[in-house]
Formats: sequence, structure tokens, C-alpha cells
Amino acid sequence: MAMTVQCEIVSAEKEIFSGLVEMLIAHGALGDLGIAPGHAPLLTRLTPGPVRVIKQNGEEEMYYVSGGMLEVQPNMVTVLADTAVRADDVDEAAAERAAEEARKSLENQNSEIDYSTAAAQLAEAVAQLRTIRQLKNKLGK
Repeated sequence: MAMTVQCEIVSAEKEIFSGLVEMLIAHGALGDLGIAPGHAPLLTRLTPGPVRVIKQNGEEEMYYVSGGMLEVQPNMVTVLADTAVRADDVDEAAAERAAEEARKSLENQNSEIDYSTAAAQLAEAVAQLRTIRQLKNKLGK
């Protein structure tokens, strides 16, 4: 049996996942992170995007987080996110619309929009779409 570590993925509203995992892959502020049992203690910021967990039986699940923190302790990996949902619950059409609206806002030089807000909205929509595409690739769709 493969080595495992307890993993918790928690949003501001509720616990999304709790269980033993062989590996967690998330997108940190400096790039992708792979966390396996025995990983050194770590605290890092997560950027919007997919979080993959490979469970004790080898089954893989994917989640979308809007950003947050990843904490690694000797016997526990915790993802704390403002928003966390199962990847298959992300609305692809809504993410496409949000990305298009944010792109239009950024291109419209005459409007009085907050560019940092529009850029953040675009980054989040693109991260949601990346998560959906990774899920589709995993499922072979």
C-alpha cells in the first residue's frame, strides 16, 4: 500500500474534501507544487487554478480554487481557499462569458473601469477554464 497523508480542502463556506492522499498538486505563487507524504513543512500562497488529489486508491479528483493558502505539516496537508469547488461543478459557459467580458473591459481604453479588477477577473476566469480543460483531458473528452 502506498504512503499517504491526510488532506483537507476547505473553502470559506465548507469543507470540500477530507481524506488520505498519495499526492496533491496545486498551483502556487511560484509555480506548480507536488506534495507527497514526508514533504517538508511549507506555507505558500495559491493562485487561482486546479488542485489535483491522488487518493489512497490511486483515484484522482480535481478541484478549482480561487486562490488561498497551502499548508504542509508532517501529517497533514491543508488547502484554505476563499472559493473551492469540484472541477466538474465549474460552469464552463459562465467562465467563458466572464473571460470575454473582462477582455472587453481591458480593451476599452475610454471606459472608467478599474483595470486591476478587470485583470483579476480575467485571471480567475482563465484559471477556471484551465481547470475544466485539465478535467476534460483527464477524462478523455
